Amino acid sequence: MDRKEILDLLQELIQTCKDGETGYAHAAGVVEDVKLKAYFSEESLERARFVQDLKNEAQRLGEAPDTSPSVAGTLHRVWFEAKADVGLGDQSVLNSVEQGEDSAKKAYQQALARDLPADLRQMIQIQNKSVVAAHDYVRDLRDKKVPVSEQKKIA
Repeated sequence: MDRKEILDLLQELIQTCKDGETGYAHAAGVVEDVKLKAYFSEESLERARFVQDLKNEAQRLGEAPDTSPSVAGTLHRVWFEAKADVGLGDQSVLNSVEQGEDSAKKAYQQALARDLPADLRQMIQIQNKSVVAAHDYVRDLRDKKVPVSEQKKIA
């Protein structure tokens, strides 16, 4: 990959992570379940760290990347907030977050399918592992259709 391709890839991942950061923060603000609020807040902070790591890499290559969320990510958040506002509840938010995580997983899988420098590949692999784990956790919560606060009783 040449420098421009790497910078384009970094920009795409920055935007993906920024969407995740703001999406998780919004989700934390609309869910009722306290444990789910805490989890979403933690994931938002982790995505913010990913944005910073990716931004640092772009700056190392001499580029100041755009760190604003994407239009698609913003529209997705507005949609899931609207569903929450009309009373569809935490389950609806879990559905929306899982859909957002599908997009993040895809972006990371596409990035890892490319011929990356070793140090960048390592960073993206570590971030990908976290993205996949978050996706799977949210998917599993969604599929259980049981409030997070009730899961200890079931487990």
